[in-house]
Amino acid sequence: MSREQQAVARARKAFETGRSKCLEHRIRQLKNLQRLFIEKQSVISDAVKKDLNKSEVGTQLYETLGLEGEINLAIKKLKEWAAPRPVEKNLLTISDTVYIQPEPLGVVLIIGAWNYPWAVTIQPLIGAIAAGNAAVIKPSEVCVHTAKVMEELLPIYIDKELYPVVTGGVSETQELLRQKFDHIFYTGNSMVGKVIMEAAAKHLTPVTLELGGKSPCYIDKNCDISIACRRVTWGKYTNCGQTCIAPDYILCEPSIQDQVIEEVKKSIKEFYTDNPKTCPDYGRVINQRHFKRVMNMLEDSTIAVGGDNDESDCYIAPTVLRDVKPEAKVMQEEIFGPLLPILSVSGLDEAIKFINKGEKPLALYVFSSDDKVIKRMKEETSSGGLLANDCLVHYSVSSLPFGGVGNSGMGCYHGKFSFDQLSHLRGCLIKQLKMEGVNSMRYPPHTAKKLGWARFFILQNVDLGWIGRMAFLAVLAVVAAVALQNYLL
Repeated sequence: MSREQQAVARARKAFETGRSKCLEHRIRQLKNLQRLFIEKQSVISDAVKKDLNKSEVGTQLYETLGLEGEINLAIKKLKEWAAPRPVEKNLLTISDTVYIQPEPLGVVLIIGAWNYPWAVTIQPLIGAIAAGNAAVIKPSEVCVHTAKVMEELLPIYIDKELYPVVTGGVSETQELLRQKFDHIFYTGNSMVGKVIMEAAAKHLTPVTLELGGKSPCYIDKNCDISIACRRVTWGKYTNCGQTCIAPDYILCEPSIQDQVIEEVKKSIKEFYTDNPKTCPDYGRVINQRHFKRVMNMLEDSTIAVGGDNDESDCYIAPTVLRDVKPEAKVMQEEIFGPLLPILSVSGLDEAIKFINKGEKPLALYVFSSDDKVIKRMKEETSSGGLLANDCLVHYSVSSLPFGGVGNSGMGCYHGKFSFDQLSHLRGCLIKQLKMEGVNSMRYPPHTAKKLGWARFFILQNVDLGWIGRMAFLAVLAVVAAVALQNYLL
């Protein structure tokens, strides 16, 4: 039996003991996870620094702070989320107990990504634990140091049988995908997403795919261009552009292109100094393979800002490209690096047309002082999320579902959405063995009169309130008694 098979078998066996279903156990695990981020912050930060050149403050800000918030929310709301959820009833079920009962799915596979190795791996884990599942955690092998830290620390803080960590590369992931899971949660690119979905289909396993794509950013000439560019600069170059919801490219009218370039340039200097290479807050491309991939995208475009690079250090300066053509290399796939192409459009109509020609993006950004522009962008396009006059921050709002649509993914998570995504919402109806007369309308032999009664009971949509329900139940009892005497026949 392979290491991967053993991990899955152990998790399944641990889940079958039933201990993960206990709310106290879930809360205890979540508190332990929280303790990990408090007690081992420097170990976590050191590893992320080695992998992505993130500063300690940057790691807390973009990786662990959000996780602590998610854990707090899950602990506070767990009893409410896990409780039976009453639903509306019709006249036929007025005397029954009808509700939705969230229940754990079983064993979940979580395949993390390398760009925010803690945030996108542990956030689904928080949902899996809260929902009462077992989970096999597969951190990205691209973040070598972080994967090692996860493998060492998680089993110390949380139940190592219920939540095993499996490290390794493509072959280990493939071996995991041959196993049967009750849900697979994957964060990464759409090419691998298709492979995951194909493997899941063999076991009819549901999937959540958090993918990416080219997230457009339309800057209207009717807005504070200086503030807009400051926010776009932050959203684009954070983590060296390796963010699935980073603004991928800018659409704007030719008349403001020079101003946009100038303002982005100013913001780059403000955030990362004259020499971003020595700035502790500016990251690095994850490895040389990705460095070459990103540099290759520059070939047929004009550099307006930046362009400096150093392959030995995986460094590419914050770069802006001007007058980019739709057929340019940089426009053929998600950039996932610190290049910001600017494409000219004649206005909002052309911007909307251009966006709709491509795959549905994970995020869509629009900057405008005109509510009508924002409204049209919202109504005439489709994307995982839409953000007006800012970038990235919707990811931090746990009351919003985070996820893609179409090519940018399926399913969503964060806050209660994580809990629901990794739960089976079981419909329950509890009847009593009484008032059998009312049921005679559904029993053969079927007659027009029975159909008439069925129409009345099923199609009447009456909100009776508490007193009304009591009165109706009394009437129902009389109807049942009469029905027993074949009144319905």
